[in-house]
Amino acid sequence: MTVTDRFLDFVRFDTQSDELTNMTPSTPGQMEFAKYLKGLLETMGLKEVSLDDNGYLFATLPSNSPKKLPTIGFIAHMDTSPDMSGKHVNPRIVKGYDGTVIALNAEKGINLSPEEFPELLNYIGQDLIVTDGNTLLGADDKAGIAEIIDAMAWLQAHPEVEHGKIRIGFNPDEEIGLGAHKFDVEKFGCEFAYTMDGGAVGELEYENFNAASAKVKIKGRNVHPGYAKHKMINSIRVANNFIAMLPRWETPEHTEGYEGFYHLVGIEGSVEETTLTYIIRDHDRARFESRKREIEHLVRKTNMEYPGCCTVEIKDQYYNMREKIEPVMHIIEIAEKAMREAGVEPKVQPIRGGTDGAQLSFKGLPCPNIFAGGENFHGRFEFVPIQSMEKARDVVVNICKIVAQNH
Repeated sequence: MTVTDRFLDFVRFDTQSDELTNMTPSTPGQMEFAKYLKGLLETMGLKEVSLDDNGYLFATLPSNSPKKLPTIGFIAHMDTSPDMSGKHVNPRIVKGYDGTVIALNAEKGINLSPEEFPELLNYIGQDLIVTDGNTLLGADDKAGIAEIIDAMAWLQAHPEVEHGKIRIGFNPDEEIGLGAHKFDVEKFGCEFAYTMDGGAVGELEYENFNAASAKVKIKGRNVHPGYAKHKMINSIRVANNFIAMLPRWETPEHTEGYEGFYHLVGIEGSVEETTLTYIIRDHDRARFESRKREIEHLVRKTNMEYPGCCTVEIKDQYYNMREKIEPVMHIIEIAEKAMREAGVEPKVQPIRGGTDGAQLSFKGLPCPNIFAGGENFHGRFEFVPIQSMEKARDVVVNICKIVAQNH
C-alpha cells in the first residue's frame, strides 16, 4: 500500500470539526475515523495502541536498537476545517501536470488555474490530487496521517534500519484550536516530536503567532425611530465606529511575514445589542500584548461617548513556540538534515497561524512543524502533489535514522 493509497482511503471520512458543540471530539465523524485508524495500526502490528474517550489515538513502533535512544514522536490531526464541507470528498489524480488550467467541475465552471494559484507551476510534471470542486480535499491533515503511517510501515519493512522508540499521535479538533488541550503529553512520553501539518514541500516551522480572541459586546437602546432623537443608541452604528478605529492596514489581507493583525471574524447584531468577534495575532510577544491593550483602550474610548455600553472579553489562545524550541535547536537541525537527505531544501519560515505543536511545546513537548505537502488548505482549490507526500514520508524515516545515528 502506498502513501497515496492511504491518503485516498482516509479522505473518505467526514471529519469536519465544529467549535459550537463543546464536545471532544467535536464531531462524531472524528471518532469514527479514530476507531478505523486504531484498527489499522493494530493490524500493522504497532504496540501500545490506545484510543481514549476524547479521540486521542497513540501508538508505538518499538525500538530495534541495542542503544538507549531518545523516544521521539510524530503527530497529525484527524479533523478538517469547518470552513468547507469535507463530506463525500471525491478526489482525482491529475497525472503529469502540464501547467494548464485544471477543470475541477466543468458543469459548475470551477477551475484550478495557475493564473489565480501560481504555486501550481512549481509542480509541473508531478501528479496532483485535486477535488471535484464541491468540497475541500482534506490534505490538512490526512496527508500528514498517511505520511506518518507509511513511514512506520517502511521502517517495519526494513528492520536493518536502526531506530529508537517512535510514538505516533493522532488528535481531534486542531482546526478549532483545541487539538492539544486534552493531549496527554506525559502518556505520549517523548523527548521531542514533530507535527506533520505544514504546507508546501520543504516547510519547517518553529515560530508561530501569539494568539488571542476578543469578544466586544455593545449594548444599545432601541426607541421608535420616529421619536428617537437624543434617545436611541444604535449598537450597530456604534460597532461600526469601533471597527473603523482599528488600524485599517493591520488586517490579514494587508499583512505578511512577521506582521501581526486584528481580524474581525464575526458580527452579530441588532439595534439593541451587537457582538464583534476578533482574533488578535502577532509573532512578537510585546506587540501582541500591545494589540490586546489597544482593544481595551478602544472599549474605554467608546464608553466615554456611550457610557457603560461596551465591554470586552479577551482570551489568550496560544503563544509563539520559538521560546520553547530555541533551547533545543538540535531538533531543528535534525529536521533540516532529514530534508536534505530526502532531496528537499528546507524553507524555515514563521507560521502565520498556529499548530498543535505550539501548544504542546508549552506543555513540555518541544514540537516544531514539518510540511505535509498540500496547498490551498480549507477550500475547494486544495491540492496535494503525490511526490510531496512521498518526500514528507521520507523525511519522517530520515529523522528516525538520524536520531539513531547521532547517539
